[in-house]
Amino acid sequence: MERILVIGASGQIGSELVPELRKIYGNDNVFASDLKEPAEDVKNAGPWAVLDVLDTKRLVHFVIRHKITQIYHLAAVLSGNAEKIPLQAWNINMESLMNILDLAKEIPEINKIFWPSSIAVFGPTTPRHNTPQLTVTEPNTVYGISKMAGERWVEYYHQKYGVDIRSIRYPGLISYKTEPGGGTTDYAVEIFYEAIKTGKYECFLTENSYLPMQFMTDAIKATISLMEADKDKLSIHSSYNVGGISFSPKEIYEEIKVYLPDFSISYKPDFRQAIADSWPASIDDSVARNDWGLQNEYEIKKLTDVMLKGVAEKFGKTIK
Repeated sequence: MERILVIGASGQIGSELVPELRKIYGNDNVFASDLKEPAEDVKNAGPWAVLDVLDTKRLVHFVIRHKITQIYHLAAVLSGNAEKIPLQAWNINMESLMNILDLAKEIPEINKIFWPSSIAVFGPTTPRHNTPQLTVTEPNTVYGISKMAGERWVEYYHQKYGVDIRSIRYPGLISYKTEPGGGTTDYAVEIFYEAIKTGKYECFLTENSYLPMQFMTDAIKATISLMEADKDKLSIHSSYNVGGISFSPKEIYEEIKVYLPDFSISYKPDFRQAIADSWPASIDDSVARNDWGLQNEYEIKKLTDVMLKGVAEKFGKTIK
């Protein structure tokens, strides 16, 4: 039986990934860890611990004591926040990954690792439309630089030491269960919260800033599908492109207005606009589809319906 450790379990991905993994592997076999307490459903359903991935000795002790066989390393400083603390963000993002890679190299019982990359690995010299799997990666953000470097280390450890580490270049992730955590694509979550709470939203990107997005349900399904795929079928050992759907702030605003006709939006681009302009507008994820069967269920209309109803329920409101 697999014994799984999720690092960063209180974050946007972790808080929804842990319950799904527990459905598959059993509550007692999936350990949630973070520097802050997880959501109640994660905390109460199975084991959890306060764990700092930068504390190497405690990390090693935890993995050995609990006979961990798989690690999902999700902890990171995201794009918007990383620009405010560049050196600290670099150290956290890179040192934590290297700790996990060395752990997997030295402990043979660890048979599989998941580490998320991002569309932030791309930059202004990358083709913006239908960005291919193999292309120019010249990021101009701290977050993107750390993810680009991480991809090279991930492939190196696979080739040099045989570490089975798998990765997805996530697009913007959208969920109503956790609030935004400092990313450039966070407007696509914030807009739903503000639509319900105040009926208006000031967007930090321009109205026609197209970015690839993915509803969290599809992202979790993709992550687990990749981790369960036959190793021999995987042709990419850095990180797989995953595209989801592409839309602009104006388009998601217009979808929300179908439900909330009085909802208004204004635009006040900040430093995140330059980041968004350097990222792809759409992604070619055909390699992931061919290698391990990537599929996305949510398009913009279904996403809007689920998000509005989910956020409204959190605030004791109803959307028809």
